[in-house]
Amino acid sequence: MDAPTPAPNSGDHVDAHGHSHAHPHPHAHPHGPRTGDPAGAMAPRRLADGVLELDTMLGGWSRVTAGYLLEGPQPVLVETGSQSSVPVLLASLESVGLGPEDLAGIVVTHIHLDHAGGVGDVAAAFPRATVYVHAKGARHLADPTRLVASAALVYGDLLDSLYGRLSPTDADRLHVLEDLEEVDLGAGRTITAIDSPGHAKHHLALHDSQSGILFAGDAVGVRLPDIGVLRPATPPPDFDLLAARESLRRFSERRPSGVALAHYGLLDDPADLLAEADEVLVSWAEVAEEAWRAGGDVADALSARFAIEGVAEEHLAKAEVLSGVHSNAAGLRRWFETRDRREAD
Repeated sequence: MDAPTPAPNSGDHVDAHGHSHAHPHPHAHPHGPRTGDPAGAMAPRRLADGVLELDTMLGGWSRVTAGYLLEGPQPVLVETGSQSSVPVLLASLESVGLGPEDLAGIVVTHIHLDHAGGVGDVAAAFPRATVYVHAKGARHLADPTRLVASAALVYGDLLDSLYGRLSPTDADRLHVLEDLEEVDLGAGRTITAIDSPGHAKHHLALHDSQSGILFAGDAVGVRLPDIGVLRPATPPPDFDLLAARESLRRFSERRPSGVALAHYGLLDDPADLLAEADEVLVSWAEVAEEAWRAGGDVADALSARFAIEGVAEEHLAKAEVLSGVHSNAAGLRRWFETRDRREAD
């Protein structure tokens, strides 16, 4: 399936990430989510020459969802965050002097709502900006009806209080990025798109020619500063273990100077990080498959093996929203089932 829509005959719905669940996640922001408040915005943080980290503060949480502004004659924003984060994001961009006519491009690594939910509103605020997206996600930015309807079935009122929805983007402002296509920021600086399926079929990463930083979206996983543990992000319906590992291999081949995660921030030692991401992914898959083949509960097996110790409950709740055990278990289980059916044919 090439978009975050309900899987045929699965009985599942698609949540605000485009993840497929039979029911809302029990840990979805239990501490009272709120929409973005510009007064509570974190100051943009310079990561490298021409690279600013913008905390988009999903649900009012700090250091959970990041956008990145790449400066230059034709500046580009990587990730908008959710629609609920738009006031915070716009305030951050204004604070660094970016006016309505100044932003040249907006890139989303994929169309899950914590990454792209704000894109329609941000595009409206910056009318000159081209919106860059993977080919398999473009139609859902132009007409988000199916994506939003599926998310609303799962979350109900929580959808609006945590993520928000997704305003459509005019189709003539969308530019589909092909693998290895470059976006020109001027003054000899480019970012290169890397088709990186695995987490989602509509996922791409961006490699900056000036800083050397790879903006990896969710393809490397989730590592929140308040937790410090790298977790994979393996949601249904699109997760593909082999594709995810191949994406990590391609990232390694590019030898980035650092890896910037959407969840969250810039991580050094990219070679070690990408090797760790592959090892973690394989470990989760092995534990999940053993439980699945034995007829056990995959989520219980993952929870027992990969429990995070010594971290406050409020921080664990963040991890469960972004890379929850139940979501990861469902994605892995679905991939095992799909693989076995394919091999049997």
